[in-house]
Amino acid sequence: MPRLSVEQDTEIYYSDHGSGSAVLMLHGWGCDGSDWIWLASDFATDHRVVLVDQRGHRRSTPTAGPYGARVLADDAARLLRHLSIDRAVVVGHSMGGLVASALAVEHPELVTALVPVDRGYGYPDEVVLPLITWLRRDPVAAAPGIFAAIYIDSSPPWQRLWHERRLNAMSVELIVEAFCAGFEGPDGVGHRSLSAAYLARRQCPVLSVHSSKSAAIVADWERSLPHHGADRIVVWDDCGHFVHQERPDEFAGLVRGWLAGLPA
Repeated sequence: MPRLSVEQDTEIYYSDHGSGSAVLMLHGWGCDGSDWIWLASDFATDHRVVLVDQRGHRRSTPTAGPYGARVLADDAARLLRHLSIDRAVVVGHSMGGLVASALAVEHPELVTALVPVDRGYGYPDEVVLPLITWLRRDPVAAAPGIFAAIYIDSSPPWQRLWHERRLNAMSVELIVEAFCAGFEGPDGVGHRSLSAAYLARRQCPVLSVHSSKSAAIVADWERSLPHHGADRIVVWDDCGHFVHQERPDEFAGLVRGWLAGLPA
């Protein structure tokens, strides 16, 4: 079972598929690398795809943290270098979108292009602070409550059951600290007050995909950020937070089409 030591007594589990130009896929809060099976199986036909269970999640070593975006980005950078990958397209969902962006800021030499999917940044205080308070007060109720709010009526039933079972298998400490670290303290760059200046440091092309669940809160704000000529913001209506699972073929086509149009 392939693992990489990123810190004393802390290992992250990863899998490496296919060959060609590299694509690193980073999952969200309370999830694991298997979130990307649909996109990974598509891209592994002509790319080298790396999936990782981020620090503390699923098959990686249980740990008390830290879980800040920069810490998780450093883990991802260590993994790419361990695998002798000089540059990669980085796809990240939710918390993984925040980590992917931190990787592009902190280790720009490693990132060719960035695809944040319903990303974990840019939320205002009135959205984030009540969730943090709820999680710290009653994580057993809050974590599934947060997940329940990110689906829409047409989200597939298997998705809810799978996510619920996986979430219940993870430690309460992980669930609380991994979420809160994205928005608290100097490393809480998912917080809107810190996000804008931080994200402006991204120098690679960015394809940002929003679901109908988050578009009203974040999409217009993201349009106000500095952008490069190849950047694109896409909003998918009638889609829950896990857009890459609800519409996998369309999502793979979107990413492939955008990448094909980038300058060499």
